[in-house]
Amino acid sequence: MIHLLSDTPSVIGQFTAELRDIQIQSDSYRFRTNMERIGELMAYEISKTLPTIDTQVDTPLGQATCTVPENGIVLGCILRAGLPFHNGMHRIFDRAGNAFISAYRKHHKDGTFDINVEYVSCPDLTDKILILVDPMLATGSSMVKTAEALMAFGKPKDIHFAAIIAAREGLDFVRRMHPKAHIWLAALDEELTAKAFIVPGLGDAGDLAFGLKIQE
Repeated sequence: MIHLLSDTPSVIGQFTAELRDIQIQSDSYRFRTNMERIGELMAYEISKTLPTIDTQVDTPLGQATCTVPENGIVLGCILRAGLPFHNGMHRIFDRAGNAFISAYRKHHKDGTFDINVEYVSCPDLTDKILILVDPMLATGSSMVKTAEALMAFGKPKDIHFAAIIAAREGLDFVRRMHPKAHIWLAALDEELTAKAFIVPGLGDAGDLAFGLKIQE
């Protein structure tokens, strides 16, 4: 199921616009903050779809019945660009387990690239709700390959993919590979360049958040 949050206008649109704005995005602190804000708000939207339980809470004047989400969430973060997005979600899902995955593009001289997964740290995923976050969903290969790597840690009962901006091609690929998963997006762009950059997109989210890296 696809959840495109831009279909319902909200303040997420403002934060996404600032992430895209070439004048504003030069401030890396503000860029990270906007990613965190979108993470918080998207987590709130995701929480509406999660299983809940009723619990009894003692108050100073008696007892209240409260409906809360079930425990059992694991937040998966694709490094490095996903860190601010993950931090925002973790502030909302503050009892969640956490997985961290190094998945990156290994470029070849002919212009093609493969997705390399070199590091995975993850709790048991058996019967958990896995929310895998990466701010940019371009080809979808990183999301899919990361999800495959995480299956070694147990089979979750539900998978949510969360991105800030996606390309239509990447969205379609993830849907084909995980037809039962929930896919959450702040915005959807139609174009993907020959080098697999989203247009209009926003550029390299990792570099904008944390500074330029040396290209291999």
